[in-house]
Amino acid sequence: MSERLHEKLEILADAAKYDVSCSSSGSKRTNHNKGLGEATGSGICHTYTEDGRCVSLLKILLTNHCIFDCAYCVTRKSNDIKRAAFTVQEVVDLTMNFYRRNYIEGLFLSSGIFKNADYTMERLVSVAKKLRTENKFNGYIHLKTIPGASDELMHEAGLWADRLSVNIEIPTESGLKLLAPDKNIKDMIEPMTYLKKEIIRTKEESKIFKSAPLFAPAGQSTQMIIGASGESDKDIMHTANKFYKGFNLKRVYYSGYVPISNDNRLPGLGSAVPVLRENRLYQTDWLMRFYGFHVQELLNDQFPNLDPEIDPKLSWALRNMAFFPVDVNTADLQLILRVPGIGVQSAQKIVGARRFNKLGWDHLKKIGIAINRAKYFITCNSPITDRKDYTEAKIRQFILNESRSKFLTNGGQQYNLFG
Repeated sequence: MSERLHEKLEILADAAKYDVSCSSSGSKRTNHNKGLGEATGSGICHTYTEDGRCVSLLKILLTNHCIFDCAYCVTRKSNDIKRAAFTVQEVVDLTMNFYRRNYIEGLFLSSGIFKNADYTMERLVSVAKKLRTENKFNGYIHLKTIPGASDELMHEAGLWADRLSVNIEIPTESGLKLLAPDKNIKDMIEPMTYLKKEIIRTKEESKIFKSAPLFAPAGQSTQMIIGASGESDKDIMHTANKFYKGFNLKRVYYSGYVPISNDNRLPGLGSAVPVLRENRLYQTDWLMRFYGFHVQELLNDQFPNLDPEIDPKLSWALRNMAFFPVDVNTADLQLILRVPGIGVQSAQKIVGARRFNKLGWDHLKKIGIAINRAKYFITCNSPITDRKDYTEAKIRQFILNESRSKFLTNGGQQYNLFG
């Protein structure tokens, strides 16, 4: 690798770290024609698959030049940073070289905007097309699309990439106008609408024609920057819910704002990155997508922000003690899913196992539920119970004392999602 190319890689890989929209789950692009790579079951950006396998990809910007001056962005045009740009062929060569060395399993490619949206988007598409057609690369490709690009380019991008994403960046339109006055929310909504329609249309075609081409088989996603503007957690999650329902998104990503300037519209330099808040938002997102919770139950005018000390499932349970205790031997699956300490797989195992035997504490421990948390909210087939008529405050304190080391670590660490 030449010295100049190595310098470009350092600059543009570092600039890409602020984009957290990384996940390859859901793609079914398989290897064919003796090509290279396979996207099935893979992940990206040092993330983890469902079986715990750590996987990665080359995550870079095509360029950090940009015509916009968004206050929250490190690559904004007024920022005094070292600029660089890859050629299309350089990105292709880097991807293939890193893949052959087994460093990566795919490519996550985003970009600043030079000249205009179509000019930049055309080059992003060219990278993916060259990899697929000239290099027979069948690994995972995630393209971050450029708001304002034409439908024709968006369509071509979907033919070559596994996942496409359009960042809405700031959770509310008022926040976007404050921090990125040159941008228009309409330019973000229109491509997301187009992608939704195309994904649905091509899926229907594939049911009729086996030779129908793949179109963004891993769907579309978006990202919101958290903590740059004054939105409440309620604002953020209601926006996420709207996008999940309106655009069939696979994922919404929540990226804690990293202070990069002294702009008085933003948190000051040295402010803590809101990692714990970011984690609570992901937990709330999980509850909405997999546990059957409605966003209004978790965040509303009475409770506009998530509790930093306890996860949102436990917070909801403590506010709704009338639903408990839940008898795990008779309650339906949706109610069992609402018990703190019981995850989706554990709830399904409970429903399956109780057909053959009345479940007691020993059975529940073997199934893998968090007994120290769940015991305050359930009953089972046991003459001995640890559940007493504790107040909500008492239960909260007991659980905090037992799990403080897990949840109240310093802000520099990433937190795990609950089971």
